[in-house]
Amino acid sequence: MRHTFALMGTILWAFAAAAADPVEYSPYAGENYPQELLWGDTHVHSSFSMDANVMGNTRLDPGDAYRFARGETVEANTAQSVRLDRPLDFLVVSDHAEYMGILPKLRAEDPLLMADPDGKRIFDALTGDPAAGRAIVDELVGSLAINQPIFENAQAKQDIWQEITTLADRYNEPGTFTALIGFEWTSMPGGDNLHRVVVYSDDAERAGQMIPVSAFEGDRPEDLWAFMEQYETRTGGRILAIPHNANLSNGRMFAVEDSSGKPIGQRYARRRARWEPLVEVTQIKGDGETHPLLSPDDEFADFETWDKGNLALEGMLPKEPGMLKNEYARAALKTGLQLEARTGVNPYKFGMIGSTDAHTSLATGAEKNFWGKATLVEPGMPRTNETFIKSSVGKELDVIAWEQVASGYAAAWATSNTREAIFDAMRRREVYATTGPRMQVRFFGGWNYAEEDVLAPDSVFAGYRKGVPMGADLPPRPAKNAGAPGFLVMALKDPLGANLERVQVIKGWLDDAGQAQEKVYDVAVAAKTGSTVDATKASYTNTVGQAQIGSYWQDPDFDPAQSAFYYARVIEIPTPRWTAYDAARLGTELLPETPTVVQDRAYTSPIWYTPQ
Repeated sequence: MRHTFALMGTILWAFAAAAADPVEYSPYAGENYPQELLWGDTHVHSSFSMDANVMGNTRLDPGDAYRFARGETVEANTAQSVRLDRPLDFLVVSDHAEYMGILPKLRAEDPLLMADPDGKRIFDALTGDPAAGRAIVDELVGSLAINQPIFENAQAKQDIWQEITTLADRYNEPGTFTALIGFEWTSMPGGDNLHRVVVYSDDAERAGQMIPVSAFEGDRPEDLWAFMEQYETRTGGRILAIPHNANLSNGRMFAVEDSSGKPIGQRYARRRARWEPLVEVTQIKGDGETHPLLSPDDEFADFETWDKGNLALEGMLPKEPGMLKNEYARAALKTGLQLEARTGVNPYKFGMIGSTDAHTSLATGAEKNFWGKATLVEPGMPRTNETFIKSSVGKELDVIAWEQVASGYAAAWATSNTREAIFDAMRRREVYATTGPRMQVRFFGGWNYAEEDVLAPDSVFAGYRKGVPMGADLPPRPAKNAGAPGFLVMALKDPLGANLERVQVIKGWLDDAGQAQEKVYDVAVAAKTGSTVDATKASYTNTVGQAQIGSYWQDPDFDPAQSAFYYARVIEIPTPRWTAYDAARLGTELLPETPTVVQDRAYTSPIWYTPQ
């Protein structure tokens, strides 16, 4: 027994000696890389949005939008039951700041609003004969174009904003579902879409301290940024803005001049980069990655293209030559490089997300469960062959209802499902857009990657340890004789969706003359491609494509003296479009020109290279 105790003492002494000088064992200690892929929609309108309300969404309020996004079955305004195949992880109910929440309150005969003469006038018109109702709707919509509100009540605005923020807090459940507070600033001078969704990181107590600014108080983006700066200074909160539908701005969203028409200078560039780190590049009113006239060598450029005009009350004023280059994300990213070369700051250094812009309270972005832009075009309504937007300029500018796009969603790589973590992901641009499917995509760039990194079991950790993720800047080139940057691209199909056909890297750069260039590289293409779609049955099979694609790619045309950006595009195999599902499920007869097949996709946020 004495020998046993002696032996135990020796062992304990050895352990104590080792503990005094420990060797690190866990390779993951101290690392907090974003491991959660969270799916959300940052752009949904409820009955509290004036336009949604007059188009038939009269009873699904922000709470109903949250319940639906959380996975609950709700009854649509058309009395149909609707549910997502999988819940979302986060949602922004982005009701328009202009007339926010007024119409539901008037329909409920709210005493405060009924005591207001302007409120009573709107109520009488809405509840009177149809002609009066149409006239007051035209007056409400028309006031947006001229920035002259027909109703203003400060107390009502405060009460409604408090209700909206309180609802967001009620449905916010950290770790399970995030309800982000937000609104839409709806500037449209002359019908040119300059809309922004504004997103808060904060709770109701903080966000409620300032009523959202509307375009009635200033229709320039600079006016919105001034409000945002004031909000952060006064409350200590955090806020950002997301432009959307640049394709309907008639050349104004990504212009090279500020709102006064002066060339963009450093101060404007800094403010825009500060407050607008993201752009919504795909949604119901068209895809905004690029345009076939801007990217003629890109065989996938013409995707769900809306390029007829703006949002003028006359029903779309047509585009003029030169407008397109200021309306699409890829062209704007190239313009940003040029402005940075001139001013020293890139105002268009943005990440990319998708969202729906649904005005039904229903965040449905998938082709097989598409609920339309508005209640008037929900399933079962005349939503394929009817005119959706009518132009007085000419029939060729009319938008037919089948042109609505079943798109899209925002994907965020975050450390947790909380307001703070999702907002952080947005701010650092570690987010990406999809046109509806939930494919998993990683994109890293750096100087020290090798082929084996993408094949390693912990390839994601290699991506962070050796380089930077999507949305970031490449670190300085390690040496003058260093090679080209390398990129890890990893994509996994939607578990309930289609296989992947190909992964591409899109590069934009400034040549030696300062001209912006672009090129699309096929990084990896599935061994077997083609279409398996049977449009008459709205079906397809995954007998082509691949479930997973991963690749290491190094820029073969790298010039260390040229500024550049890189982003990944992941394209699915062909699948049935929502119009095919309408025909198969509802017996809808489609116009001959109606597309019934689609190739959905994802766009990552870029990674930038700046010469030292």
